[in-house]
Amino acid sequence: MNTLTLALLAYLIGSVPFGLLIAKTQGKDIRSIGSGNIGATNVLRCLGKPLGITCFILDVLKGFLPAFLFPMVGSDSAEFGILFGAAAILGHNFPVFLKFKGGKGVATSAGVLLGVAPLAVGLGILCWVIVFLISGYVSLGSILAALIVILTGWTAGYGLTTAIALTLLGALAIYRHRSNIKRLLDGTENKFERKAKKA
Repeated sequence: MNTLTLALLAYLIGSVPFGLLIAKTQGKDIRSIGSGNIGATNVLRCLGKPLGITCFILDVLKGFLPAFLFPMVGSDSAEFGILFGAAAILGHNFPVFLKFKGGKGVATSAGVLLGVAPLAVGLGILCWVIVFLISGYVSLGSILAALIVILTGWTAGYGLTTAIALTLLGALAIYRHRSNIKRLLDGTENKFERKAKKA
Protein backbone atom coordinates (compact mmCIF):
# COMPACT_ATOMS: atom_id res chain seq x y z
CA MET A 1 0.00 0.00 0.00
CA ASN A 2 1.35 3.43 -0.87
CA THR A 3 1.58 6.39 1.48
CA LEU A 4 -1.48 8.19 0.10
CA THR A 5 -3.67 5.08 0.48
CA LEU A 6 -2.51 4.56 4.06
CA ALA A 7 -3.12 8.22 4.90
CA LEU A 8 -6.65 8.00 3.49
CA LEU A 9 -7.29 4.82 5.47
CA ALA A 10 -6.00 6.53 8.62
CA TYR A 11 -8.39 9.44 7.99
CA LEU A 12 -11.33 7.06 7.58
CA ILE A 13 -10.40 5.23 10.79
CA GLY A 14 -10.24 8.57 12.58
CA SER A 15 -13.63 9.50 11.16
CA VAL A 16 -15.41 6.63 12.92
CA PRO A 17 -17.58 8.48 15.52
CA PHE A 18 -17.31 6.08 18.44
CA GLY A 19 -18.96 8.55 20.83
CA LEU A 20 -21.98 8.80 18.58
CA LEU A 21 -22.18 5.04 18.08
CA ILE A 22 -21.87 4.33 21.80
CA ALA A 23 -24.64 6.81 22.58
CA LYS A 24 -26.82 5.21 19.90
CA THR A 25 -26.66 1.92 21.81
CA GLN A 26 -28.35 3.79 24.66
CA GLY A 27 -30.98 5.28 22.36
CA LYS A 28 -29.45 8.77 22.52
CA ASP A 29 -27.79 11.19 20.12
CA ILE A 30 -24.67 12.50 21.89
CA ARG A 31 -24.79 15.60 19.67
CA SER A 32 -28.03 16.72 21.31
CA ILE A 33 -27.08 16.27 24.97
CA GLY A 34 -24.47 17.80 27.24
CA SER A 35 -21.98 19.90 25.30
CA GLY A 36 -23.04 18.29 22.01
CA ASN A 37 -19.50 17.05 21.41
CA ILE A 38 -18.95 13.46 20.22
CA GLY A 39 -15.80 12.98 22.30
CA ALA A 40 -15.17 10.88 25.40
CA THR A 41 -15.63 13.75 27.88
CA ASN A 42 -19.23 14.36 26.83
CA VAL A 43 -19.95 10.63 26.77
CA LEU A 44 -18.52 10.34 30.28
CA ARG A 45 -20.54 13.28 31.54
CA CYS A 46 -23.83 12.22 29.96
CA LEU A 47 -23.69 8.41 29.89
CA GLY A 48 -21.44 7.47 32.80
CA LYS A 49 -17.91 6.23 33.44
CA PRO A 50 -17.98 2.79 31.75
CA LEU A 51 -19.15 4.16 28.41
CA GLY A 52 -16.99 7.27 28.73
CA ILE A 53 -13.87 5.21 29.38
CA THR A 54 -14.77 2.87 26.51
CA CYS A 55 -15.11 5.85 24.17
CA PHE A 56 -11.79 7.28 25.37
CA ILE A 57 -9.94 4.02 24.73
CA LEU A 58 -11.44 3.67 21.25
CA ASP A 59 -10.62 7.28 20.37
CA VAL A 60 -7.03 6.75 21.57
CA LEU A 61 -6.72 3.62 19.43
CA LYS A 62 -7.91 5.59 16.37
CA GLY A 63 -4.73 7.62 16.64
CA PHE A 64 -2.35 4.99 18.00
CA LEU A 65 -2.91 2.26 15.43
CA PRO A 66 -2.22 4.35 12.29
CA ALA A 67 0.74 6.12 13.95
CA PHE A 68 2.32 2.94 15.29
CA LEU A 69 1.39 0.24 12.77
CA PHE A 70 1.04 1.96 9.40
CA PRO A 71 4.72 2.95 9.14
CA MET A 72 5.56 -0.77 9.29
CA VAL A 73 3.58 -1.21 6.09
CA GLY A 74 4.89 1.92 4.38
CA SER A 75 8.10 3.51 5.67
CA ASP A 76 9.33 2.72 9.17
CA SER A 77 10.03 6.24 10.43
CA ALA A 78 8.64 8.62 13.02
CA GLU A 79 7.81 11.12 10.27
CA PHE A 80 5.45 8.68 8.57
CA GLY A 81 3.92 7.76 11.90
CA ILE A 82 3.13 11.41 12.48
CA LEU A 83 1.71 11.74 8.96
CA PHE A 84 -0.70 8.84 9.41
CA GLY A 85 -1.54 9.92 12.95
CA ALA A 86 -2.30 13.45 11.79
CA ALA A 87 -4.64 12.01 9.16
CA ALA A 88 -6.50 10.12 11.90
CA ILE A 89 -6.78 13.29 14.00
CA LEU A 90 -8.19 15.19 11.03
CA GLY A 91 -10.67 12.35 10.62
CA HIS A 92 -11.79 12.65 14.23
CA ASN A 93 -12.01 16.44 14.13
CA PHE A 94 -13.56 16.64 10.66
CA PRO A 95 -15.24 13.26 10.02
CA VAL A 96 -16.57 12.63 6.55
CA PHE A 97 -19.39 10.56 8.08
CA LEU A 98 -20.71 13.53 10.11
CA LYS A 99 -20.44 16.33 7.53
CA PHE A 100 -16.98 17.21 8.88
CA LYS A 101 -18.27 18.15 12.35
CA GLY A 102 -16.39 16.08 14.90
CA GLY A 103 -14.65 16.16 18.26
CA LYS A 104 -11.67 18.08 19.60
CA GLY A 105 -9.13 15.35 19.01
CA VAL A 106 -7.47 15.20 22.44
CA ALA A 107 -7.79 11.43 22.97
CA THR A 108 -6.91 10.67 19.35
CA SER A 109 -3.91 13.03 19.55
CA ALA A 110 -2.81 11.23 22.71
CA GLY A 111 -2.96 7.95 20.79
CA VAL A 112 -0.80 9.38 18.01
CA LEU A 113 1.75 10.67 20.51
CA LEU A 114 1.77 7.33 22.29
CA GLY A 115 2.73 5.73 19.00
CA VAL A 116 5.52 8.14 18.01
CA ALA A 117 6.54 10.05 21.16
CA PRO A 118 5.60 8.12 24.33
CA LEU A 119 7.56 10.43 26.66
CA ALA A 120 5.59 13.45 25.45
CA VAL A 121 2.24 11.75 25.93
CA GLY A 122 3.29 10.37 29.31
CA LEU A 123 4.12 13.84 30.58
CA GLY A 124 0.96 15.22 28.96
CA ILE A 125 -1.21 12.63 30.70
CA LEU A 126 0.52 13.30 34.03
CA CYS A 127 -0.15 17.02 33.60
CA TRP A 128 -3.79 16.36 32.69
CA VAL A 129 -4.35 14.17 35.76
CA ILE A 130 -2.76 16.67 38.15
CA VAL A 131 -4.65 19.66 36.72
CA PHE A 132 -7.97 17.78 36.63
CA LEU A 133 -7.63 16.52 40.21
CA ILE A 134 -6.78 20.00 41.47
CA SER A 135 -9.21 22.07 39.39
CA GLY A 136 -11.95 19.68 38.25
CA TYR A 137 -11.73 21.10 34.72
CA VAL A 138 -11.21 18.54 31.93
CA SER A 139 -10.66 21.28 29.37
CA LEU A 140 -8.00 23.09 31.41
CA GLY A 141 -6.14 19.82 31.87
CA SER A 142 -6.31 19.16 28.13
CA ILE A 143 -5.06 22.63 27.21
CA LEU A 144 -2.12 22.53 29.62
CA ALA A 145 -1.30 18.96 28.59
CA ALA A 146 -1.08 20.14 24.98
CA LEU A 147 1.36 22.86 26.06
CA ILE A 148 3.48 20.26 27.88
CA VAL A 149 3.55 18.11 24.74
CA ILE A 150 4.77 21.08 22.69
CA LEU A 151 7.48 21.89 25.24
CA THR A 152 8.59 18.25 25.43
CA GLY A 153 8.82 18.08 21.66
CA TRP A 154 11.51 20.77 21.68
CA THR A 155 13.43 19.68 24.79
CA ALA A 156 13.41 15.87 24.84
CA GLY A 157 15.78 15.22 21.93
CA TYR A 158 13.22 14.52 19.24
CA GLY A 159 14.16 15.43 15.68
CA LEU A 160 13.10 18.72 14.13
CA THR A 161 10.31 17.14 12.08
CA THR A 162 8.84 15.43 15.14
CA ALA A 163 9.12 18.58 17.25
CA ILE A 164 7.32 20.64 14.60
CA ALA A 165 4.62 17.97 14.26
CA LEU A 166 4.08 17.84 18.03
CA THR A 167 3.79 21.62 18.05
CA LEU A 168 1.18 21.56 15.30
CA LEU A 169 -0.81 18.77 16.98
CA GLY A 170 -0.69 20.56 20.33
CA ALA A 171 -1.70 23.86 18.74
CA LEU A 172 -4.62 22.17 16.97
CA ALA A 173 -5.84 20.66 20.24
CA ILE A 174 -5.68 24.08 21.92
CA TYR A 175 -7.46 25.74 19.00
CA ARG A 176 -10.25 23.19 19.17
CA HIS A 177 -10.72 24.22 22.83
CA ARG A 178 -11.13 27.92 22.03
CA SER A 179 -14.75 27.93 23.24
CA ASN A 180 -13.64 26.26 26.48
CA ILE A 181 -10.93 28.89 26.92
CA LYS A 182 -13.55 31.62 26.63
CA ARG A 183 -15.77 29.89 29.21
CA LEU A 184 -12.80 29.40 31.54
CA LEU A 185 -12.02 33.12 31.33
CA ASP A 186 -15.71 33.95 31.86
CA GLY A 187 -16.00 31.52 34.78
CA THR A 188 -18.78 29.53 33.09
CA GLU A 189 -16.89 26.35 32.14
CA ASN A 190 -18.41 23.03 33.28
CA LYS A 191 -16.57 21.39 36.17
CA PHE A 192 -16.68 17.79 37.35
CA GLU A 193 -17.83 17.90 40.94
CA ARG A 194 -16.86 15.09 43.30
CA LYS A 195 -19.87 13.55 45.00
CA ALA A 196 -19.73 13.64 48.75
CA LYS A 197 -19.46 10.23 50.42
CA LYS A 198 -22.38 9.14 52.54
CA ALA A 199 -21.67 8.86 56.25
